[in-house]
Order: sequence, then structure tokens, then C-alpha cells
Amino acid sequence: MQSLAMIDDWPVPTAAAAVVRADGTVTGAHGPVDRRFPLASVTKPLAAYAVLVAVEEGALELDEPAGPEGSTVRHLLAHTSGLAFDEHKVSAEPGTRRIYSNAGFEVLADHVAKATDIPFAEYLHQAVLEPLGMTGTSLEGSAAKDAVSTVNDLVRFAAEVQSPRLLDARTVLAAMTVVHPGLDGLLPGYGRQRPNDWGLGFEIKDGKSPHWTGASSSPHTFGHFGQSGTFLWIDPEVGAACVALTDRAFGAWAVEAWPPFTDAVLAELRSAAG
Repeated sequence: MQSLAMIDDWPVPTAAAAVVRADGTVTGAHGPVDRRFPLASVTKPLAAYAVLVAVEEGALELDEPAGPEGSTVRHLLAHTSGLAFDEHKVSAEPGTRRIYSNAGFEVLADHVAKATDIPFAEYLHQAVLEPLGMTGTSLEGSAAKDAVSTVNDLVRFAAEVQSPRLLDARTVLAAMTVVHPGLDGLLPGYGRQRPNDWGLGFEIKDGKSPHWTGASSSPHTFGHFGQSGTFLWIDPEVGAACVALTDRAFGAWAVEAWPPFTDAVLAELRSAAG
């Protein structure tokens, strides 16, 4: 795909990107796709997928208590537990505000570890990384932000999300469906969104503007970006996903570069589809 070469013009030391179709076909790749990059918050979809595996295995339930009083596993996944961004303190009643929370994912990981009697990093490895052949990926700290991975590995994950084998397709549909609709909140780097829609560990574009995906991305697009200059989006309307990893922290350069890149990728995909 010619559009992927646009990453060569990004003001970053190193970048790699790839696109994968819903059937697992990689339609294009560019840059060092086997290089390991810190994912920052692109860690969260991986962690969320492991949590959902634990739910399907019966180790826990989405609506069981977890986190602050009144909060559940579902609240933690959807950033509606009331926990603050980076502190283990309660800033709102569960289900009343969309407060993007690293602390919430750390509490969630602890909850899974206690329920399964397996350290969360190991559970993630056994439940998601190993079955998908993600040999270049590891969780090296917080379940909110400390995974390291490669484009090739994340392509495997993006293919799984589009055509699930590890989870029931209905579970993945729930993950990409808005939880607690209508809640406002801050989208890091992009300000207050009304509403700030989120699924189970995946951000949902809907009508958000400004946004890190493209102007032509469908409202059903879901995924995550990371403060380490990384993103993964899946657009069900075009039946494809895109992964891009860099080694420069998210900032104004990404706000400027990512949307036109995504629009170019989508235009090429749509053109190929006829």
C-alpha cells in the first residue's frame, strides 16, 4: 500500500505501520515491523482482551464488584468506575462520568490476578499473546501502559479482534459497543468530548471531533492510541485495521500527521474494494 509510505515523512526517528483485513490478510506493511516499541496506552486493548477471556472462562463476571464501592469489572473496562486518571482515588460515583483511568486498569489487573491466582502479565501471555503467536510482545509493568510489542504482533491481534477465535464474537461485539452511553469526558490530547464514548477497553470514535483517526473514518471505528506515539484502529465498515508504532511521544506532530495518514489508508482500501 502506497499510503503507508507517508510514515517516512513523520517527524520521528523510527516508525512502522501495517494494514490487516478482517480475513487476516496483511495488505501492506512499511518500516521495521519486527522492531519492539513501547505501546503506552495501546496496552489497554490487549489487557482488556485478556480480561474478557477470563470472563468467558468463568473466572470472573463483567458485573461483579471490582474497584471502588459500587464499581464493577464493566465499569473499570469502560472508564466509568470513578477512579482518577493516574491516582487510586475516587473522583466520581461509578457510572456517572467517563474518567479515563490508568489506575482503573491497574485495579482491574489486580482483580484478575486474584481471581485466577496468576500474575496478570502471565495471564495475558497465556490467554492472548501465546495463542496468537505474539512472540515479540510482553507486559513489563502496568496493565494500563507498559506493554512492548511489534507491528507484526499487533497485526495478529487486530486480525483476531476482527475475526475472533479466542473469544465469542458476541463478546467482541460488546467490547466495541458503547458502555454507559451519553457520558461526557476528556479524551487525552483532544479535550472534552460530548459524549466521550467507550466500549470495553476500546475507544469508539462515533462523532468525536477532533480525533486521532481520520475525517473519513466511520463512526464505528474503535481502537486506542498511546502517548508513546502509537495507535491501532479497526474500522468495521471497511473491514480492516491499521497499526502504527513510533519512538516519539505523542504531541502536536501526531495530531497533525495521523488523520491525513488514516484518510489516505482508507481511500486506498476503498479504492481496492471497488
